Amino acid sequence: MSRRRRRSRRRSGAGRMVLIVIIAAVLLAAAAGAFLFVTHRSARQKQKQPDELLTEYMQFLAAGNYDAMYELLNAQSRLNISREDFVARNRNIYEGIEAADIRVEIKGTEQKENGSEAVNYQTTMNSQAGEISFFNQVDFRLEEIPGEDGKKSAEEYRMIWNDWVIFPQLGRTDKVRVSTDRADRGSILDRNGNLLAGEGTASLVGLVPGKMNRDPAGLGGYAAGDLERLSGLLGISVEGITKKLSAGWVRDDSLVPVKTLKHVDELNLLADKPDEANLQNQALQEELLTVPGVMITDTTVRSYPLGEKAAHLVGYVQNVTAEDLEKHPGEGYLADSVIGRSGMEGLFEKELKGQNGTRIAIVTQDGEEKLVLASIPRTDGQDIRLTIDGGLQQTIYDAFRDRKSCTVAMNPRTGEMLALVNTPSFDNNDFILGMSQEKWTALNEDERNPMLNRFRQRFAPGSSFKPITGIIGLSTGTFGPQENFGEDAAGLSWQKDGSWGRYYVTTLHGYSPVNLENALIYSDNIYFARAALKIGSENFTKGLDALGFNQEIPFEIAVAQAQYSNTETIGTEIQLADSGYGQGQVLINPVHLASLYTMFPNRGTVLKPYLLYKENPAPEAWIENACTPENAEIIENALVKVVNSEHGTGHKAMRDDVVLAGKTGTAEIKASKDDATGTELGWFAVYTKDLNLDNPLLMVSMVEDVKNDGGSGVAVEKSKEVFERYIPKKSAE
Repeated sequence: MSRRRRRSRRRSGAGRMVLIVIIAAVLLAAAAGAFLFVTHRSARQKQKQPDELLTEYMQFLAAGNYDAMYELLNAQSRLNISREDFVARNRNIYEGIEAADIRVEIKGTEQKENGSEAVNYQTTMNSQAGEISFFNQVDFRLEEIPGEDGKKSAEEYRMIWNDWVIFPQLGRTDKVRVSTDRADRGSILDRNGNLLAGEGTASLVGLVPGKMNRDPAGLGGYAAGDLERLSGLLGISVEGITKKLSAGWVRDDSLVPVKTLKHVDELNLLADKPDEANLQNQALQEELLTVPGVMITDTTVRSYPLGEKAAHLVGYVQNVTAEDLEKHPGEGYLADSVIGRSGMEGLFEKELKGQNGTRIAIVTQDGEEKLVLASIPRTDGQDIRLTIDGGLQQTIYDAFRDRKSCTVAMNPRTGEMLALVNTPSFDNNDFILGMSQEKWTALNEDERNPMLNRFRQRFAPGSSFKPITGIIGLSTGTFGPQENFGEDAAGLSWQKDGSWGRYYVTTLHGYSPVNLENALIYSDNIYFARAALKIGSENFTKGLDALGFNQEIPFEIAVAQAQYSNTETIGTEIQLADSGYGQGQVLINPVHLASLYTMFPNRGTVLKPYLLYKENPAPEAWIENACTPENAEIIENALVKVVNSEHGTGHKAMRDDVVLAGKTGTAEIKASKDDATGTELGWFAVYTKDLNLDNPLLMVSMVEDVKNDGGSGVAVEKSKEVFERYIPKKSAE
């Protein structure tokens, strides 16, 4: 029945009542009767109607004003539920489901025989399980409302409230349950499908209170000696252990988790030389089991099989913080969720984490599901497959593990990144199992900086940069491959003129003839200093800009931008000369340098490095026509001789079965030109000339602190070891 018809009905009844009054008093007070009629009718017109009150109720709900909602309930409803219980019930339900954007559409009203008026309405709201929409009906009834300040009471509509006003079918003893179906985090795999990050097994050390030795005098009522033993073995305070045991849920037969340890690798124990850390872990767990009440069981955890050998690359996850939840609203994170903190775990967090399934349902007090209000199905995280070769990653780490270093390994034919290695490193499994404050402090105070991700930084490249200077000179036509800058034989010391004061460019070897090829073979600083001066600052910097300097490189991992100056340009002749052989203020990231070296075997095309695996990898150009094919070949032929000539600085890496091309570099790191206490970086960039090999390899390695300790030769020797393991020599037939 429409509101208009209802109002007509009410007006008709009032008219009949007023008519009786008028007939009884027509001769006495006709005018007064007329006044009463008009006044009563006006009051009814000002009265809020049920549909208006429902709209007001929903507005209060949207604002979270549950007290105001309660004020709209009729007297009997307020007898049935207290204000406190009403507020708690509504708040717990609506805020528990994260109700938002609540909308109501009045569908109509009808008058019931008992005198109440029903409002039919459609409610729609958003929730953590998606949209909830339902049709409902609620009754309103007129009741006298006492007036304020001595005023007469008046009749107003009030809501007849029941739990079904919240949701249809919601009974007084029912609950609204939000359940989560947790998504499985995706795995990170290497190019061969081997696990780099994923589900693994750890050992959960727990205590069963009912099986522990008791002592009324001990802390928490447990034997002090046992608690102290556990504290020493697990690195947890006695107070921390007893706090876990005193939790409200703990019973005598409960298994109380205390600490998670690495799982003992049984296969490794059978090896000729078992890993020392594995042996120590086995001994620890065996001793723990001698303490009464200790139980060790398997538990599922995020695992990093390569540990420290790939920690900077793979990264790790940690439990979310309040800051994380504030930073990522509406992204499905719960208070006990994990989030990727670094490396691939952080870079591909969105893809890896998946989406939890959520179900909102009305359940009885017995836990039986009564009605599903909304649900979102679980979507597991995606697996991420990388171009990384896990075997090569380990090989490089093992070769360089005793040095401060980083190594970038690429496929020079496709641009696939095969390894990204830092030494020293840290075990990312420690972040999963729980790292003690002592260990965290030790890592951060270690002078070797194991937490530093070196392959994301930039460094002075030293002589590994000389092929770049050479290619700029050839490309600009400044000089040709036989340019000797007026010298018949190279000297060991040189300056442009007396304006340089006491500053000289020095080199280690004299040779003849003085040309580009020999300058690369003997790594002649003077040649490339003079080459840079002849190129000129403008052409030199323009050439470097064209090779990606002062810009982000197209790579999934953000790395430091290369620079040729601390300012916008190269300011002095000495700085320009030093820049020619990779000193001055030249800094470059190892990934960037490795990418630039791809121009030589690819005849002028700099390949784009990438990490995401492709079934059919094809090279993608980052910089097309970085140089001509002819100039690329000139440089490459010289780099081949750097390795294969007996005079070449990379000769120790030579192989009889595979042609390698490369360039060494030693970069001085000192506070000033006169600083004699500075250190040195040793570089070696090397690649297989033949791109048609089954496993072509380009590798750029940087080793710190090589001054008086082998120089760039350290990088050469260790790179040779890696190449021999990655591309084993074929046995003679």
